[in-house]
Amino acid sequence: MRPPESWQRARATLVIAAVTAFAWLAAKLLGLGDQAAIWGGFIPVRVSGVIGDEALAPVFLTPLTATLVHAGIIHLGFNLLIHLFCGRSIETIIGARQFVILYLVGAYSAAAAHYAVDPQDPTPMVGASGAISAVLGAYAMMFGRNRVKVANPALALWLNALWLAVAWVGLQLVIGFTFETAGSRIAIAAHIGGFLAGLLLAKPLLLLRYRGA
Repeated sequence: MRPPESWQRARATLVIAAVTAFAWLAAKLLGLGDQAAIWGGFIPVRVSGVIGDEALAPVFLTPLTATLVHAGIIHLGFNLLIHLFCGRSIETIIGARQFVILYLVGAYSAAAAHYAVDPQDPTPMVGASGAISAVLGAYAMMFGRNRVKVANPALALWLNALWLAVAWVGLQLVIGFTFETAGSRIAIAAHIGGFLAGLLLAKPLLLLRYRGA
């Protein structure tokens, strides 16, 4: 299937991108970048309630607030580039409501995977790349080309999706080691968790749209 190229049917994608960019710009202009990361970042150890968090965002909301916090303009720009490129095509196919569900589930799946790796980690996880990984996973499932020479079409699709997931995590690592995010750890488990959520939700969300039509 060829990805559709319509911005008129990608309003949720555009709104999410605009809100994400505005949140980063506001924190930057106010000089609150570090405070925003602590206030809204997803901190695994907070889930167990072992640290005081009275002045922080509610822990159950931090998988979402973390998507609004970025380490720098390169981090933000690259995430939004992938979000807009893949989101436009996915939202056109599955609809705005289902796209929002995909994004939200991706954010929480990313946080859950990150938590599972190290529940006692006190470092804030920030960035929208976990949620965007779900969008990328759905894109891989819907529009991925068969780059792997395997006789079984279903297996070829999943292998292609795996290749795309590795490439996505690799690019995030390059950004982390090269630009403003240097010195910060890249939450690889979060990327994988979000990506898997997108793979698994792509077709059910597509069916949900047309069942409700």
